[in-house]
Amino acid sequence: MSFAQRITRAVLFLAPFFTFLAAGIAPASAQPISLIRDTEIERVLHSYEDPILKVAGLDPAAVKIYIVNDPSINAFVAEGQNIFINTGLLMQLKTPNQVIGVMAHETGHIAGGHLIRDTAAIQKASIPMLIGMVVGIAAMVAGAGDAGMGAIMMGQQAAQSQFMSFSRVQEATADQMGQRFLRETHQSGRGMLEVFEKFAHEEAGMKMDPLYMSHPASRERIDLLQQLVDASPYRDVKDSPEALHEFHMIQAKLAGYLSDPATVLTRYPPSDTSEEARYARAMAYFRMPDLKLALSEIESLVQQEPKNPYFWEVQGQIYVDMSQPEKGIAPYQTAVNLLPDAPLLRISLAAAELATERPAYAKPALDNLNVALQQENDNTFGWYEAAQAYSTLGNQPMADLSTAERYYSAGAMPMAAQFARRAEASLTKGTPDWERANDILIAVPQEEKEQQAGQ
Repeated sequence: MSFAQRITRAVLFLAPFFTFLAAGIAPASAQPISLIRDTEIERVLHSYEDPILKVAGLDPAAVKIYIVNDPSINAFVAEGQNIFINTGLLMQLKTPNQVIGVMAHETGHIAGGHLIRDTAAIQKASIPMLIGMVVGIAAMVAGAGDAGMGAIMMGQQAAQSQFMSFSRVQEATADQMGQRFLRETHQSGRGMLEVFEKFAHEEAGMKMDPLYMSHPASRERIDLLQQLVDASPYRDVKDSPEALHEFHMIQAKLAGYLSDPATVLTRYPPSDTSEEARYARAMAYFRMPDLKLALSEIESLVQQEPKNPYFWEVQGQIYVDMSQPEKGIAPYQTAVNLLPDAPLLRISLAAAELATERPAYAKPALDNLNVALQQENDNTFGWYEAAQAYSTLGNQPMADLSTAERYYSAGAMPMAAQFARRAEASLTKGTPDWERANDILIAVPQEEKEQQAGQ
């Protein structure tokens, strides 16, 4: 084997090290994450974010907010204009203003085009690492193993230091832009300051090399943020009692859904008759499961606040889980009537209707699903339910097309093509549905190429 061939083979052998480094400095979305869907929480977060997006010159309709099932206090942007909010951030922060401050910071990353620049920075930072790899491999081939590994490690450290320097500039810029957005929406920047003060306190006991930090040194960051907050005429604006109550309700809902039921009942004992306590207990009892107690708690909330669609939604969900889907239809229908533009509520209503296994409910279920899927055409569960509805109605070609849509949305391209091919063969050529099946068949090869390129 020639020297050049040996070098090439060694580079291929070490390729996983490069991949590992790239993953370590890539956006957080590169890591597998678990998402939670909830209409109430998503709408509250959009009520925080949409005014900020508008003053940032961004279209709120183009920005999606995802809730990540992760107990750590974190938020990040990834994959274009997508904002990811950890459940830990919502459950551990104290006020809406703190959450809004974090979201304003993340909006600064979007408005500043930082994700696009990240890609270029990663590519630039990889140059010293690749040079170190080549030099190190050459030394290893020549018999100097220790020196070769040293050169490779030095290259990796130089790449990391270079990228982190770039990241620190971005973080500082996002801080300043976020504070500007808060001023322009007449909100206090104090919440953002409080969150980063919390981080600074946690970092105080950690020995970290400033060269390898992804954000500005804590003291410098806090000092600058303090100046920006003090200079704002809205620095002392407080969250309204209504905003605080709304925030406490989603915290209670998350606690009831995610925390150990015994912990929830300790934090929200039966002696506490507040709305948030009953909401948390309803979710905790639902998970235990003690569905009768869950139903009792949520019914007390429905009676107190009959125009709250989310209470009706939970009541419908409890009935469905009690294997009484027909009783769940009326609460879900009330929730949809109160909030007709919420696709998740319509999909839940349709699922309850189909769970009865009564053919009479198939058409109403499909009507709800069609409305919902026009708003959320990538909802895989919605497409699954649509396939069930079409099958019940005896329309197998449309059931196949819905299944193709489901697999396409899930990224399962071979299965999407299989069912799209079945649908295309049975649908009338030239109709919109036939065209959609054909579109999937055309798109699948390109999607597969993009997936392979990203691996």
